[in-house]
Amino acid sequence: MSSILRRADLDRLIGVLRAEAYEVIGPTVENGAVVYEPIGSAADLPVGWTDLQDNATYRLTRRQDDAVFGYALAPQSWKRFLFPPDTQLWESSLADDGSFTVTETVDDTRYAFLGVRACELAALAIQDKVFGDGAYRDNHYTRLRENALFVGVNCTDPAGTCFCASMDTGPAITGGYDLVLTELLGDQHRFVINAGSDTGSRLLEMLPVEPADPADDEAAAARLETARLNMGRMMDTTGIRDLLYRNYENPQWQDAADRCLSCTNCTLVCPTCFCNTVGDTTTLDGATATRTRSWDSCFTLEFSYIHGGSIRTSGMARYRQWMTHKLATWIDQFDTSGCVGCGRCITWCPAGIDITQEVKAIRELEGAGHVR
Repeated sequence: MSSILRRADLDRLIGVLRAEAYEVIGPTVENGAVVYEPIGSAADLPVGWTDLQDNATYRLTRRQDDAVFGYALAPQSWKRFLFPPDTQLWESSLADDGSFTVTETVDDTRYAFLGVRACELAALAIQDKVFGDGAYRDNHYTRLRENALFVGVNCTDPAGTCFCASMDTGPAITGGYDLVLTELLGDQHRFVINAGSDTGSRLLEMLPVEPADPADDEAAAARLETARLNMGRMMDTTGIRDLLYRNYENPQWQDAADRCLSCTNCTLVCPTCFCNTVGDTTTLDGATATRTRSWDSCFTLEFSYIHGGSIRTSGMARYRQWMTHKLATWIDQFDTSGCVGCGRCITWCPAGIDITQEVKAIRELEGAGHVR
């Protein structure tokens, strides 16, 4: 059963999370963008702002109302908190007697993520498969993930580069949350709120909520349906895995590579990319060594280095690797697509390359018989 949280009581929600010893991370405005950073109160939220996004285009502009979550997506995803750009994995120390100890780095931060969208929760579920499933779990990721709490906000204002509806990852949040809000504007600015876990139910009991009317649920559903119909992009995913396997030599790869700068922006803003590299550093006296994991990208020449040299020496080979992995071989690896339709790779590509248009072009060229 849905409840209503008044706009004036949004601070109570943040206060409850902080009282539960969570570090609250939410959207705020900084340097001309919505960013996810620690927040202390509802005053830190991007009230009255929205984002305009298109190919290689992002800017904030004022709305005509006081919507709290009236933007689509921040440039960076929540990934950077659970899988940080740089993570110290362990430290070793050498004693005077020649023995040494290795200590794993432990981060027990309890994050409460406020404002998570449906596509971003879908991306976190994919990251769970990468780091949490199987025989080799990543302790650093899973510890932070298990300590985290998620307050989702249904997306009612998709950006021009969003295509989550065609990836079945949004705009409505269907799982993976502790609490979920849908913002309703008008004379009574309020949020329809629902719990999705035992923790969420317990927190809901601590908030000044009241039962929602059927009209509130209907209004929330209507906003989500409008958002679904107003996606800025769409991707035809019919048989996409086999499509890309069949078109390994399609000339569209070179066309995209001629525009691609191999800058790695798409992989850095992507909420599911997980390429990384590991480096060791040692003090001059040799007494201490640390191992650090850092983000990497399949667009770098060094990433595919194997003894004797890199195996993807051309920009075409690297672009093809990225997109084919994202939309095809990822399915073989993890039983899911690696794309959630957030559109960040389109917005933040300086060359304006659009993954949805690249898939469309490959289909059209195959249909016309233009496959080498």
